[in-house]
Amino acid sequence: MSEPKFFILIIGTEILNRRRKDAHFDFVTKALADKGYKLTGSFIIEDDPALIIQTIKFIASQPNPVLFSFGGIGSTPDDHTRKCAAIALRAGEFVVHEEAKRIIEEKLGSDAYPHPIKMAELPKGAELLDNPVNRMPAFSLDKRYFFMPGFPEMSHPMVSEILDKLIPEKKEIYRHTLTAHCKENEFIAIMEQMPKEVEFSSLPKLYSDGWRVSISVASEDKALAQEAFDRYIALLEKKNIVYALQDEA
Repeated sequence: MSEPKFFILIIGTEILNRRRKDAHFDFVTKALADKGYKLTGSFIIEDDPALIIQTIKFIASQPNPVLFSFGGIGSTPDDHTRKCAAIALRAGEFVVHEEAKRIIEEKLGSDAYPHPIKMAELPKGAELLDNPVNRMPAFSLDKRYFFMPGFPEMSHPMVSEILDKLIPEKKEIYRHTLTAHCKENEFIAIMEQMPKEVEFSSLPKLYSDGWRVSISVASEDKALAQEAFDRYIALLEKKNIVYALQDEA
């Protein structure tokens, strides 16, 4: 797989109306950072089938996407994700997954009917993801679209296992950060000349005694990261602007 672009899709009206607090964004961003990667996009949407389909299609249209989707794969009337994934990624082909059916029947017995057994209805070609809590199956498509329960205790171990398979070795990122006693406008000319291989950010903040700006540069190329950072240092020293280096992370 070439360089993946990671996305998360968090489905649940209960998050948008604040009846439940999201726990997925922080977990996934940290898990990716531990591997040397970051998110390209994050979406929190309500339990609306048309919106779910459109969002999955949009993510699938991006270069080399990997999607972690949370929520909506249960058997209640507001669980639309299984069917929406089939429409978005399988032209609507929605079938009974025999292995998922066996697991649900084995786990629940007669209580699997009439409702829980619906969780065995999955997009054609789905592969099951092991649920470490109650074995109720989650699923993936094309080894890049991963659909998991909204419950963190179930889905987060799945994310960790998936990332270990997708990214067996951490990608090293070299980052340098400083805080300068000035406005970010001082650095615009440097920012405009940053190589595309260098990720950079400028975070200004106004304090009672004036402006501060946190400058960060990062790259997979150690020498390039240092060279880019040195441009900021050189400007600050030339203009006698006070600054402080921060720990690299």
